[in-house]
Amino acid sequence: MFLQDIRASTLGHAVRPNIWDLVALIIVIGAMVLIVYGGEQTTLPLSALDSAPVTLDPSHLPLYALRTTLRMLLAIVCSLVFTFVYAALAAKSRRAEMVLIPLLDILQSVPILGFLTFTVVFFMNLFPGRVLGAELACVFAIFTSQAWNMTFSMYQSMRNVPKDLEEATQSFHLSGWQRFWRLDVPFAMPGLIWNTMMSMSGGWFFVVASEAITVGNTTVTLPGIGSYVALAIQQKNLVAIGFAILTMLLVIIVYDQLLFRPIVAWADKFRFEQTASGNPPTSWMLDLFRRTRALRSIGLPFSAVNRTFSNLRIDWPAAWHAPLRQGPPQRLIDTLWIAVIVIGCAYAGWQTWRYLAATLGFSDIAAAVGYGLITLLRVVVLIALASLIWVPVGVWIGLRPKLAERVQPLAQFLAAFPANLAFPVFVVLIVRFGLNPNVWLSPLMILGTQWYILFNVIAGASAFPSDLKEAAASLHLKGWRWWAKVVLPGIFPYYITGAITASGGSWNASIVAEVASWGDTHLTAAGLGAYIAQATEAGDFPRVVLGIAVMCILVTLFNRLLWRPLYAFGERRLRLG
Repeated sequence: MFLQDIRASTLGHAVRPNIWDLVALIIVIGAMVLIVYGGEQTTLPLSALDSAPVTLDPSHLPLYALRTTLRMLLAIVCSLVFTFVYAALAAKSRRAEMVLIPLLDILQSVPILGFLTFTVVFFMNLFPGRVLGAELACVFAIFTSQAWNMTFSMYQSMRNVPKDLEEATQSFHLSGWQRFWRLDVPFAMPGLIWNTMMSMSGGWFFVVASEAITVGNTTVTLPGIGSYVALAIQQKNLVAIGFAILTMLLVIIVYDQLLFRPIVAWADKFRFEQTASGNPPTSWMLDLFRRTRALRSIGLPFSAVNRTFSNLRIDWPAAWHAPLRQGPPQRLIDTLWIAVIVIGCAYAGWQTWRYLAATLGFSDIAAAVGYGLITLLRVVVLIALASLIWVPVGVWIGLRPKLAERVQPLAQFLAAFPANLAFPVFVVLIVRFGLNPNVWLSPLMILGTQWYILFNVIAGASAFPSDLKEAAASLHLKGWRWWAKVVLPGIFPYYITGAITASGGSWNASIVAEVASWGDTHLTAAGLGAYIAQATEAGDFPRVVLGIAVMCILVTLFNRLLWRPLYAFGERRLRLG
């Protein structure tokens, strides 16, 4: 009886609220109020947007920032769901991989204007006359700028799980479902988190294009930072652009402190290493919630549900594990599967050709291919320069967790900086000094996408096992030998993931970068991005389709001939364990 009283007293003390519960409750309720308030705005009729149009009054920026941030957070949630499903299918099923990975190459290369062209009508018709339809179209457009690099990161991590960990899951007889949640997801967590941060920042890069929804001759401008920036550029208002930059910086600092830094600190326990890591990342927000009593007790049922969910004994279909060639039946199935893929691609190509041939000729195709090769040259040069700069910087930051904590919000802000905000500087300098737009507009292509390389290299260096670093130190490996034998092989899979997404993002960014405007001054650089942007502005859908098709083909060939062989080399020769 005495022991029962002690247990009851201890339990009561454990759930009794403390000061930390009060602080955490204020933060949680404040976040819920903002989410509900922002959600209510999506239920209004479209006419409400005309009665309260976007203005450059700085007092409206807090509301605009809230609306944009909620769209981006919803897009991130959708991207995570997409990532888990798509990456798992591609990594676990060899036959699915034959379709899904090339399709992912194509999807990341399709410009955001291409998605908007064909999806806006669908979402607007789902909720006719309501703001919600336009909001969903905007969220989908942001999703297309966030999901692909997260999926590539998850896929890369699942394909590079150390063999000794795989053998451990087999020894414990874990089902496919259990292995996914207990091994694949935790092992992928460090890289996935950094790519999620990059995706959140990358969403800012395209938010200017996604918050202005055009349906036929009607343009729906949603309140947000992107539409505010677009209006400031149109009116050549440098003060308003300054307010927009300051607002973006404050918003990024807030969600870095409240969301991403706690996740980074929490996910440090998933690092793959055999010795304790020094200087683990910290977060005041995570420490705050760990010190609560009542809120942690309330969360216990959710933890129990999560454990039950992840412990379900669900095995993947046996066909997922079958090799591509194993006896006559498997070869027959492989042949039929490849035939279905070829027929499907041929049919899609034929339908595209019929659509284009009705209005375009071979000279138009030759012009689009020529512009595509010019943009390809820009992408190759810019990716090479970005790699030379950011790989050493990323390694230096990633191997120093405390430094990574300080650099994290700055890197997110730089990654979020839309190329549109650099237009005034570039346009004025090019016009003032008579510079060649074909050369000096090119840096705008890499302005937002170079950070994919930096973030992935930081993720790779942060996840680098401490025991391997200690082994290199004991062998006295320094200088170039340390880079060639230790660090570069360790981060190589992460770098390839970043380079693939940076390459695809650069193609996408060419739509914005090769056509720069500042007020009434317009500059154009020869390239496929300018070709697609001009065709979109003119409503020339056959040339829009042609430009997007050429871009997808060039990106796919570039990935197949360069990045995929390098990816396979890293998976085969540079895998841990």
